[in-house]
Parts: sequence; structure tokens; C-alpha cells
Amino acid sequence: MSLSARAEVVPAPSAEQFSEHIRVLSRQSLAFFAGTIFTTGAGYLFKVYLARRLGADALGIYALGMTIIGFMGLLNGPGLHQAAVRFVATYVAQGQSEYLRSFLVRSTSLLLGTNVLLSSLVVVFGPSISEQFYHTKALDPYLSLFALIMFFSALTTYFGQILVGYKDVLRRTAIANFVGTPLMMGLTIVLIAFGLGLWGYIFAQVVAAFVVVVLLLQIVWKLTPPAARRLRGPLLPLRGEVWSFSAAAFGIGALEFLLAQVDKILIGFYITVREVGIYAVVMAIVAFVPIALQSVNQIFAPTIADLHSRGEGELLGRLFQSLTKSVIGFTLPLTVVLIVFARPVVNVFGPDFTAGWPVLVIGVVGQLVNCATGSVGYLLLMSGNQKKLLKVQATMTAVMIIVNIIAIPHWGITGAAAATALATIGTNLWSLHEVRVGLGLSPYNSGYLRLLPAAAVTTCALLLLRHSSASDKASILFLMIAGICAYAVFAIVAYSIGLEENDRVIVRALWLGLREAARRGYRSAV
Repeated sequence: MSLSARAEVVPAPSAEQFSEHIRVLSRQSLAFFAGTIFTTGAGYLFKVYLARRLGADALGIYALGMTIIGFMGLLNGPGLHQAAVRFVATYVAQGQSEYLRSFLVRSTSLLLGTNVLLSSLVVVFGPSISEQFYHTKALDPYLSLFALIMFFSALTTYFGQILVGYKDVLRRTAIANFVGTPLMMGLTIVLIAFGLGLWGYIFAQVVAAFVVVVLLLQIVWKLTPPAARRLRGPLLPLRGEVWSFSAAAFGIGALEFLLAQVDKILIGFYITVREVGIYAVVMAIVAFVPIALQSVNQIFAPTIADLHSRGEGELLGRLFQSLTKSVIGFTLPLTVVLIVFARPVVNVFGPDFTAGWPVLVIGVVGQLVNCATGSVGYLLLMSGNQKKLLKVQATMTAVMIIVNIIAIPHWGITGAAAATALATIGTNLWSLHEVRVGLGLSPYNSGYLRLLPAAAVTTCALLLLRHSSASDKASILFLMIAGICAYAVFAIVAYSIGLEENDRVIVRALWLGLREAARRGYRSAV
């Protein structure tokens, strides 16, 4: 990944166009980011609570149950979730209400039908899978609840993606993050207090998922144009492009599942449920690293499809460069904190999880590369190059499985983390190559070099802070202070070096978005 300035620098399109897109992207991404920060922050504390109340064994059982419904969930309306983003946005923009109505009715019916069937299969065949593959009967009492989680989660994802197609990430985030998450956590605490343990945790997820589905469905109904709300009358057939896109998206989704779950599955097969629990908790921390990239992708995905279809490659390239640099700038301080304070971070969950600190370091490195390449996967998917993305993920999934089979018996969960990081790095670098060759876009220019001094000073400051603590045990408050210091040092050094014009546009858009959010919050309070 060369940072040298070459022909990769994208010519500047209209400043007004760029600023307007940045404003919309920043506002929607900021909403998703705020929701994710809330969910993750509360979730971190909640995982500490679960780890201490339930223990590694119970969390290992939970992780194995999620792998079963995750695998079965691959078939619940194959590819329709991603298709909802692309085609809902297209039909609304083109005023094709009948096609929109047909897509919504037919895809919802297909989703409901497949989920009823798959949920039944989980209940019927789940005990055999858990006993023969995972060598445990501990999953059996919870399989019915896991089946319900799968059913409602599929509907939550589908209706949420329809809202993305309507470019309304705000309300989706409000419902999923600020309603569903607190409801699940509060109900879990109550049920565990009554002695229901793991069963109470899983049941609370079922209840929260049901509530979220109902609320999302209400918003989808309100946003759907009146002409597309009719439930009676003939339906147009789904276009061939919908089926072909859905098929490719299904293949990509299946590979993403394997990339995300095969390590846990093989740990459960080769080692113990306890090791699965440790690994799952640590990798949940790792999953927080690309929060900025995920926030950008939520609204950048339909923007990619829009700009590419209209041939506005220069504007798309400039957005790609600016957003990727912003993602890296946000992610660097976080990765330094997690690497420098790896032991204290995992020790927060209790002594059972101390052995997972190498997993945290390796996983964070892999996710840093993921963020450093930007939205390369969505650039391929939303520009009609989904077959290239499918090829990349299929190859890297095979590599990951092979490395896991070799590494886990010798190095345990550390070997699994290395295999996962290798697959993440390989997938993103290869996808970046495909974007550069196929679309002529690269996120890099000489401006990225400005990030290096800020990253170096931040690392030195955190190493000094780590040395002063002289202990592998640290409170959550201390770790939060370390994180605040990291971002403060990074921001001060970066600002003193100077921001480029594109960076200033993004900063202004974010500042205006924060002011608007604060103003709305104040008005609601008074």
C-alpha cells in the first residue's frame, strides 16, 4: 500500500457536490456511529457483567448456539438483505412504485417462508449437531430460543436494510440501538437476578428482537410510497437483475459467515467450550475496531451505487479518498490503546479471560488493515463487480479454513486469531487491488503521511502511561482515560501539522452535525 502521490490522486469535482455529499454522509454516519458507541459502550460493561455472572463455559455454549443459527440463517431469504438496499433506493428514485411494491411483497413472503422452515430445522436437528459435532448436550435446552432469535434477527436485518434503501439510517439506529439494546440488557439483568442464568439472557434477546421488528415495520410502512402499499392486486415478477444480484450477495454472505464463524466452530471441535467462550469475548472487542468504517459504509453503500450509475467517478474517487483517510485517523488511536493495554483490557472480564490478550493484539492488527483500505468491498458490490468480490472472499475463506485446521491444534486460540487476521488482511488488500484495476480508484495520496507523526506521538504517550501503571490490572475508568488521552494527543498533533481542504470539509460537516444533534437534544429536554 504505497502512500506516494501518483496518478492515484483524483481530480477535484465540483466543490458544492463534494460538500453536499459529505454533509449527508456525515450526518447519517454520525447517527449510526453514536448508536454504535452507545451499544458498544453499554455492551462492553454488559459483557463484563455476563462474564462474571455466567462464566466462560456458559458464554461458550452461547457462542456455539450462535454458530448454528448463523449457519442456518445463511439460507433465510438468500441475498435479499443486500438487494433491499440497492433496489429499494433505485425504485424510489425512478418512481417505479409497482416494482417497489412487488419487490417488498415477494421478498417479505420469501423471507417469512424460509425462516419458518429453517427455525423448525434448528429445533429438530440442532441436538444432533451439538452432540455429534461439538460433543455436548448443553445446547439442547436453548435451541428453541436460538431458533426464535434467528427468525426475528432475519426480519430485523431485512427491514433495517429497507430503511437504508430509503436513506433513513437515523430511525433505524434509534430503534435498534437505543430501544432494542437497553431493553435486552435490562431484561437480562432482571431474569439473571431471578436465577434464570443463560436461559434468561437468551430469552431477553428474543423479546427485544420482537419489539425491534414491530417498530421497524411501522417505520417501513410509513416511508413506503402510498402507491406501493397495496396488499391486494397482481404483482409484477422480480426482475432478472434482482435474482442475479441476490445470488451473488448470497454467496458473499455465506463466505462472510465462514470468515466470521469458522474459527469458533473449529475451536469448539478441536479444543473446549471454555476456549470458545474466551475467544468469543475477546473477538467481540476486536469487532469494535472498525466502528468508523462501518458507520461510513451504512450510507456510503447506496451513494456508491448512485454515483457509479451516473458515471461520476471523479466525485466517487474523491469521497473514497477523504472518507478512508478520516476512518484511518479515527481508528489509529483506538488500535494503539487496545494493543498497548491488551492485558488490562481482557483482565476486566475476569481472570478466566487473561489468556486471550494475544488474540486481542493479533485481531486488532487485522482490523487496522481493514480500515486502512476503506470501503473496498462495497465499491465492488455496489458497482456491479460482485463476482470479483465473490472470487476474493472464496479464495481467502479457503485459506482461512486451511490455516485454522493447521494452527488451532498447535497454538489454540492464538492460532485461530492469526488465521482470522491473515484472511482479513488478504481479503482487503486483494479487494483494494481489484478496485484500483477495475474502477481506477485508490484511497491514497501524499496527505496520508500527515497521520504518521500523530500516530507516533500517541504511541509514545500511551507507552509512558502503560509503564506508569506497572500492572496488568486496570479499572474501566483508567482505560477510558487512556482512550481519551490517545484521541486528545492524536487530534492536537494532527491539527498542529495542518488539515487538507477535504479534511476541513469533513470536520465542518461533523461539527455542524454535532451542533444540530445537541440542539435537538436541548429542545427535547426543555
